[in-house]
Amino acid sequence: MPRNLSSALCGLAAAFACAALGQDASDYPSRAVRMLVPNAPGSSIDTMSRIVAAKLGGALGQSVFVENRDGAGGLIGVEAGKNAKPDGYTLICASNGSMIIAPLLKKPVPYDAVADFAQVGSFAVTPNVLIVNPDLPVKSVKELIDYARANAAKVNMSSAGVGSQSHLSGVLLMTMAGFDSLHVPHKGGGPSVNSVVAGQTHWSITPAPAVMSFIKNGRLRALGQSLPRRSAMLGDLPPVADTVPGYDYSGWAGLVAPKGTPQAIVDALHAALEKTLEVPEVKDGLAKQGAEVFTGSAEEFRRFLAQDQANTVKVIKAANLQPE
Repeated sequence: MPRNLSSALCGLAAAFACAALGQDASDYPSRAVRMLVPNAPGSSIDTMSRIVAAKLGGALGQSVFVENRDGAGGLIGVEAGKNAKPDGYTLICASNGSMIIAPLLKKPVPYDAVADFAQVGSFAVTPNVLIVNPDLPVKSVKELIDYARANAAKVNMSSAGVGSQSHLSGVLLMTMAGFDSLHVPHKGGGPSVNSVVAGQTHWSITPAPAVMSFIKNGRLRALGQSLPRRSAMLGDLPPVADTVPGYDYSGWAGLVAPKGTPQAIVDALHAALEKTLEVPEVKDGLAKQGAEVFTGSAEEFRRFLAQDQANTVKVIKAANLQPE
């Protein structure tokens, strides 16, 4: 091919590519946006996603509809989003369960939370609460640690199942604080909490919404919460980190898009998400789910995912869990 013709064709191709990208960004969105939720309808993540989606559509100028793709701990929905066309019309509601824990328990790892997606931004954090049965003679995090050390063969920890958030958050606490308890896994968060209420198990760390009513009526005692700071939602309940420096293991939710989504579109989505999180109805709706608004730049969300992923790898190893 003549050099001049080759150069002309290359330049023309580049021009078309730039023009297409510019059009995609300037016209975006021109139709409804799908938000894939890799959790079951009615779950906490699903409810929070719908709260955000309802107002995100207004910020974008197009409707945002939720599509549930649950199964395999969230792997099915996340992989569907990962393989979607990177045009800004598919978003994935990411959480630590589906985006971090589930893939790390599979062999080979099906996706990387950081490398395989375009991060849009976080929108919620759900603190976990360290609870004990009221008959256990402890009233603080330190007292639980001391009691468990003195009664190592007698104290047990309840969880929602092997590899669940409550399991890993408990393992992290035991690892960092230097004590041990027998792990008693259950089939779900409800049975796990009920076992502590009934005195069948002694303690657990579980999402705040699942335990607040039991704490208020005295059927559970709260010792601390998992955020590294005080929480307005949880009042005077101290961070576990006050006793175990560096402890930080809470639930979170955010939005990612398929890798390769044009940066201009990612920027538009992030701006719309930030605007959405300023709406009082959204803040109130998330609070009713036991969540606080958790926001920052897309780059901050990317760094957060990388850190959470690295921490979870260590906790899974400490729990002696083998990917399957």
